[in-house]
Formats: sequence, C-alpha cells, structure tokens
Amino acid sequence: MKGSGSPKAIHLEFSDKYDHDHAEHYFRKHRAGLARRLTTWRELAMARRALAMAGDPDVVLDLPCGAGRFWPLLAEKPGRRILAADSSEEMLQVARRMQPKELVDRVECFQCSAFKTGLDDGSVDNIFCMRLLHHILEPAHRLAMLREFHRVTRDTVCISLWVDGNYRAYRRRKLEATRSKAELQNRGVVERERIEAEFRQAGFRIVGHLDFLKFYSMWRVYVLHKE
Repeated sequence: MKGSGSPKAIHLEFSDKYDHDHAEHYFRKHRAGLARRLTTWRELAMARRALAMAGDPDVVLDLPCGAGRFWPLLAEKPGRRILAADSSEEMLQVARRMQPKELVDRVECFQCSAFKTGLDDGSVDNIFCMRLLHHILEPAHRLAMLREFHRVTRDTVCISLWVDGNYRAYRRRKLEATRSKAELQNRGVVERERIEAEFRQAGFRIVGHLDFLKFYSMWRVYVLHKE
C-alpha cells in the first residue's frame, strides 16, 4: 500500500511531547473523572454518526490514532479493515499494550506523518482524523494535510477541529487577546468560512457537520467527500 507520491513532511513541534509517559497519560486521562467520561461518550456518539454520514466505510485510516481511543468504535462494524497511524511510535506502543488483544489483532499499525503518510493513492475508503486539526495553525500546513488526505482516500474524510460562532470560541479569543505570543498555546480556533473554503480548495465537498454542543462548544466534526 505504500507509495511515494506524498508531499514533503511538515513537522509540528507539539508532537515532540509524546514520549512514553505522556502517551500513557493521554490514554488514561480520557477515562479519569465523570467530566472526561461524559466528553468521551459524546465524542464517540459524534464519531459514530459521522461514520454513518460517510457511508459506513469498509477501510478506515485512523490518523492520528493516539492511544487507540476510537478503535473499539471503529471495530463495531464486522469485517472493517482498520489502519491506525501516528507520528509518535510511543503512542502506538501504548495503544498496542493498553487495548484488548482481540482489538489490537484487528488493527494494522504504522508510524507516519499526517502530511506524508506513504500510502498509495486511494488506499482507504475513509480517513478518520480526530483531535489534530486544531493544532495546525498555519493555513498552508492545513492545506498540505488536506491535500494528502485527498490523495489517500478514495471517498470520504471525518475530521474534527475548533470552530468559531459559539460561546467557548468567543471566550478563548478574548483570553488570547490578553496573552503575549510566547504564551499562546499550539491550539487555535478557525473561522468556519475559512476552513470550509480550505476544504473546497483541497478538493472536498462538505457532506455535513456535527457539533459537540451547538452554540456553546468549539468542537465540530466535518464529513467530507472527495470530488
């Protein structure tokens, strides 16, 4: 499945923090406390609906897969082929160790960048990309990743990010206005019109979107179709 048609990889500094200890912390934090568990429940419900909107794809690339938080959901469809990739080998090691063996046996894991997957054109039916795009603040970097996704998928993409037009985004923008550049985090809100234009520029049509909590939360999942 590996190909050589991908663009030159882009390195994101935040990804350097995912050593073994941080990867284990990432796995455990989504299971700690009522608030985290409720958030995970809602995210899983959104992801399940997004996959349904994408046509319940047979071959899915989970990228970045992190510690395998969405693997049980992806495995709900019998016979689905699940590819899972992450830029952090430590994340992949934690996922393989912490997830049930019968689940791990269904997943094909490999290390790669979201900007340069190494996969052939049209390798998968769907790219399932949760909790990455809000870390990519440069429009050129977002477009490079989206174009790689357009090359690798033969049908759809499910992708989450932070968007404006809600209470939490308004509060975050006010907070960021009081910080120096050195204090700003490597996460950000994107205007809905901007990101939707970038989707179209990369060659996608928007099938629909799902909001974590409409008018309050920044989290939105888009379902895109390759044109």
